[in-house]
Amino acid sequence: MTGGTRDRSRGPNHERWLVSYADFITLLFALFVVLFAASNADKEKVRKFAQAVENAIEHSGVGRSAGVPHQTSTSEEPVLSTAYAALEKSLQDEVQNHQVRVALDARGLVITLNQTAFFSSGSAEFDPSMYPTLGKIAVAIAEIDNPIRLEGHTDSRPIHNDRFRNNWELSSARGISVLELLTARFGIPSGRMAVAGYADTAPVSSNETDEGRARNRRVDIVVLSRRATQEEPGGKP
Repeated sequence: MTGGTRDRSRGPNHERWLVSYADFITLLFALFVVLFAASNADKEKVRKFAQAVENAIEHSGVGRSAGVPHQTSTSEEPVLSTAYAALEKSLQDEVQNHQVRVALDARGLVITLNQTAFFSSGSAEFDPSMYPTLGKIAVAIAEIDNPIRLEGHTDSRPIHNDRFRNNWELSSARGISVLELLTARFGIPSGRMAVAGYADTAPVSSNETDEGRARNRRVDIVVLSRRATQEEPGGKP
């Protein structure tokens, strides 16, 4: 009896909460382990996906930024890299003044003539003061025999004047104007060249700002890479 009385006098066990607390900590630890593992798995998936996209871009020759030499062009056609380097040097002032841009991309060597420097607004008449600049370009492209495509581009604002009914006509006329000068004044064979008018369908910047529209109004002199030539009408495989 004495032992029974002594056991009842101890009262309830206040340390039982430790069992529940330990169970809670164990479950919480397990949860964090699962979340950590899932997070690492997601990162690995993202890494593998990014690597796959990068590899696809590298092998397709698409998506290089303007002004960054394209690996395929420079490795397979050193003549384009040589011309690129020569133009960067000879056109240094024009590039700094935002009159001209020079780049290598998937199409080949691209020399961009900004409209504000070479043409009056709404006109296809080439500014004679820019003949020396076009002459520098002609010297570089005369050293190689790759085909040339002259691409005319406009901004998205509609045009209608005494000569041009729309931007298609204006963009094509500017390309033709450059072709005629390269042929008649600088001796580039016309058989090497073709003209394409894109109007406002291939912008390089937003048409929502004055600066963007100014960048879109241009003529691109594209010295085509051998690979790009294969995709042109009559291109050899």
